[in-house]
Amino acid sequence: MITKLTRLTLASCILLTSITAVADQTAPKRIIALSPHSVELLYSLGVGDRIVGTISHADYPEQAKSIEVIGDYKGITLEKVIALKPDLIVTWSGGNKINQIEQIKQLGFTVVDSNPQSLTEIASNIRHLGNATGQVEQANKIAAGFERELAEITAKYQKKAPIKTFYQLWSKPLMTISEQSWISQYISRCGGINVFADTKTAYPKVSVENVLLSGAEVILVPRDKQTRDHELFNWEQWQLLPAVKNNHIYYPNATILHRPTPRVIEPMREVCEQINRAR
Repeated sequence: MITKLTRLTLASCILLTSITAVADQTAPKRIIALSPHSVELLYSLGVGDRIVGTISHADYPEQAKSIEVIGDYKGITLEKVIALKPDLIVTWSGGNKINQIEQIKQLGFTVVDSNPQSLTEIASNIRHLGNATGQVEQANKIAAGFERELAEITAKYQKKAPIKTFYQLWSKPLMTISEQSWISQYISRCGGINVFADTKTAYPKVSVENVLLSGAEVILVPRDKQTRDHELFNWEQWQLLPAVKNNHIYYPNATILHRPTPRVIEPMREVCEQINRAR
């Protein structure tokens, strides 16, 4: 005998199955992701196998290296975009050419942008991509986990004694970051003070004299395969700088630290601890 409760349970199961089926039908099957970070996020959402095109330096996870590359920071090949017949294109307004993004939209493709401008926006961006790909539950799970870990790190370090910190983004020319760059939040959330926070541009050029006058107690020199010139810059000759005198020069992993994905948590913990050593 089928009870009322059983009928309600069956009806709920049928409705859920129907909703899932509709979601599966409407979810994009062919995706072009025009940034390394969006490729990484799409894989974390479980739809990495749907990516048919990307740009150079999309190298995580390992499977991403086999995706067809259709451009780089200089631009993409629109003919290849058309040939791949994507039903979703994830653009990167902070790294793709704006005129090409507009051309893609004019061609009628479905477009969503992925361009986090803060650490907290990493979570909202994950949810945004989850909605666009039909992976809402997985996106909420990943985003919530990231938010929890970010809050824990911030609570642990942000209110400690402030430490003057210089972030050497590049060495030739010598460049750093201001508070206009989202990367500066690593310093502030770790209880550091970015010595060039008030500079008018996000990524200003500075002189050695500027750095010496800053009194920096910690120097962070992010490293990856593209920043080998850092190895040619010798801060050891400037012993009057507290960071040099007290051996507080550190080399965080730029490949992960500069890519707005949940993986930034581990190198962020390292940066916080490196700054903490100067207290």
